[in-house]
Amino acid sequence: MRALFPGSFDPVTQGHQDVLRRAALLFDEVVVCVMSNANKTGRFPIPERLDRLRAAVTDLSNVTVDSHTGGLLVDYCGQAGIDVVIRGVRGVPDLDHEMPMARMNHELAGFETVFIAADPDLAPISSTLVTATSRLGRAPG
Repeated sequence: MRALFPGSFDPVTQGHQDVLRRAALLFDEVVVCVMSNANKTGRFPIPERLDRLRAAVTDLSNVTVDSHTGGLLVDYCGQAGIDVVIRGVRGVPDLDHEMPMARMNHELAGFETVFIAADPDLAPISSTLVTATSRLGRAPG
């Protein structure tokens, strides 16, 4: 079974890596995919995000890295033969945000969304926090 772990990964965090490692144990193949988000202004160019993701998954033999910047998630899943979408959730606000999208994706394309709860030690860390603290020369958390 192929699964997709989509996100902006701007930048990839330890939390992303944790969810990805855990997903790799559950599925035959995981495609981690940099998606564009019209609601977010990218801090890092997509080629740099892809390079960082590739470096983060070198020890995961069933994980591949890709990008999809023109179109809907359901379009990518259909073209790539994806069965399941993986979403990491840090808490109730993330779940409240993700549930309507999961329902819509199921109605539009019939694929399921699997939610993986964040490691409690990593849950407070977000890409925004990582970027902000790195500008200050500090490590988050």
